Amino acid sequence: MNLTIRDGLPFVTAEIEYGGQLLTIENALLDTGSAGTLFQVERLLTVGVRMEPDDMIRRIRGVGGTEFVFSKQIDALTVGGLRVRGFEVEVGALDYGFDLDGIIGLDFLMAVGAKIDLGDLTIS
Repeated sequence: MNLTIRDGLPFVTAEIEYGGQLLTIENALLDTGSAGTLFQVERLLTVGVRMEPDDMIRRIRGVGGTEFVFSKQIDALTVGGLRVRGFEVEVGALDYGFDLDGIIGLDFLMAVGAKIDLGDLTIS
């Protein structure tokens, strides 16, 4: 899969499977500096991912600031040919001042053994 560089940052397209539905996220930041994978709550609501009373709320911190998120296990997450089933993602506002629907973090990249080639702008 090809990476797209926008504003000096690498973006990819991700596919989320949840409850028998498929959601394509075309605006996901590839971020080796993020421990976890995070998606924008409004986008995930379209496939039925919503906060439930027993979901744990956590506070995360990064370059974009601090925000509260909840975690959900999705059926599968795919980026290009890289796929993991039964994967836990964080869900939050992602209000960082620029257009962003998700962050593909190190947890996913390590789970699939991703190889990022910045010379060719690919991930495999």
